[in-house]
Amino acid sequence: MTDLLPGFGASRSGLLAAAGILLVIIVAGAAGWRIRARRRRDINRRLREACHGLLADFVIPDGTGGQIQVQYALLTGRGIIVLDIKDVAGHVFGSEAMQDWTVIANDHRYTFVNPQPGLWDRVAAVKRLVSEAPVTGVVAFTDRARFTKGQPRAVVMLESLLQDLAQDRAATREQAGAGLEAGWERLQQAAIAARMERLLSDQRE
Repeated sequence: MTDLLPGFGASRSGLLAAAGILLVIIVAGAAGWRIRARRRRDINRRLREACHGLLADFVIPDGTGGQIQVQYALLTGRGIIVLDIKDVAGHVFGSEAMQDWTVIANDHRYTFVNPQPGLWDRVAAVKRLVSEAPVTGVVAFTDRARFTKGQPRAVVMLESLLQDLAQDRAATREQAGAGLEAGWERLQQAAIAARMERLLSDQRE
């Protein structure tokens, strides 16, 4: 049979090799997904333990008739923090004036969009809802990132942020003013309303 179909053995070997490579890619992808999911759960847990309240992955009105996605909002003793988390590995180079920031890691480099303008939009959307409460915004990078040329404005390291939040955990909410409780409640209600609106819209479609 091998003599009659001289290319069959090679083709079969090639298919088996391709299938093996595909299996390795699938397994590696699944393992990577599990690691990222575990890391997200760990971050959520630590954030929840370090602040008085946490909203994660929600949408609210953007003030122009649409909606805007917010990764995290944290209720602390001194106000509400709008938080974006970036997980990039390598040396990060960026500034407020740059449209794209660059990451250099070992044998490759790539860019990603400056996260500050998006953060300012989310902070503005939250402030519209909780005007009586202090609202700030930060972009927190995981410890896989390195800022050898300095950190741009509103950029922090996630571990440092978690430590600061844990140290301030004992701070009473009254330090931020009487409007903090009402503002946080309004933010929660807006997030719930936006989610219900999106669910109803999906059902109509």
